[in-house]
Amino acid sequence: MENELQHRTVLLDEAVNALVTRADGVYVDGTFGRGGHSRAVLARLAQNGRLIAFDKDPQAIATARGIEDARFEIVHESFTSLAPALAARAIARVAGVLLDLGVSSPQLDDPTRGFSFRSNGPLDMRMDPTRGESAAEWLARASQQELTEVIRNYGEERFAIQIAKALVARRAESDRLGSLDSTAELAEIVARAVKTREKGKDPATRTFQAIRIHVNQELAELPVVLEAALSSLEQGGRLVVISFHSLEDRIVKRFMQAHASAPAIDRRLPIRAVDLPAAPMKIIGRVFANASEVEANPRARSAVMRVAERVAP
Repeated sequence: MENELQHRTVLLDEAVNALVTRADGVYVDGTFGRGGHSRAVLARLAQNGRLIAFDKDPQAIATARGIEDARFEIVHESFTSLAPALAARAIARVAGVLLDLGVSSPQLDDPTRGFSFRSNGPLDMRMDPTRGESAAEWLARASQQELTEVIRNYGEERFAIQIAKALVARRAESDRLGSLDSTAELAEIVARAVKTREKGKDPATRTFQAIRIHVNQELAELPVVLEAALSSLEQGGRLVVISFHSLEDRIVKRFMQAHASAPAIDRRLPIRAVDLPAAPMKIIGRVFANASEVEANPRARSAVMRVAERVAP
């Protein structure tokens, strides 16, 4: 299955061009995936450069272990372990951190992972199937209020209440129908509860996104790694983040803006602006996939890459 599932790395050249500012630096790929960005970074590094990659997915780890390069190391952990992992390796500062957020094509296209409504599979959705609670387990215990909040907040789904009620009603039928444990049945329940259709979008899209984000704590983990990345960057080091939906892009945007702004001055106090600490970051820019990349890889359509640089020690 793994060989059949192809992954196109989004914004490959743009991300690596923005990230690698010196060939002898230490870099972090916080989301190895299938290694497209990591391999491109290694191709830019000198012999004394170094790349440390992170991923929760055991299949990604297996792919990473096939890279035979003394400059490369893979860590089977969430990118939230960035700070302690660097400390354990006696690395004080890095020249760049890359985060390619979201789900990879192999994860989406493999029915056994349970991420997609397009083909039937077990209702799992965990980035690391060996740890934590699966989507099926969460759906079996979550209250109607919790279901509503997750689907509304993480899926931006206006029919969240109706979907939550339908899921609770289905759970009440578990003795007769068995547990809800397949992606096909979840998609069918959602489709019946969603009364209007968005053009070109399956009615289950938002709910599947919401459950996946909740199960993997994606939006909770993102601020943690952004803070760790900023603390780990050397002066001149780059933070490059590729987002695929508005919720995570909003977090990245606000983080970069907050740290690229000088502290506000209380005009009632005798403090000069020159005496205040400088903003730690400056925003380099924002990049979208071009038309040719979107045509070759439709999943690139929603990608937004933001780049910032550490400018203060």
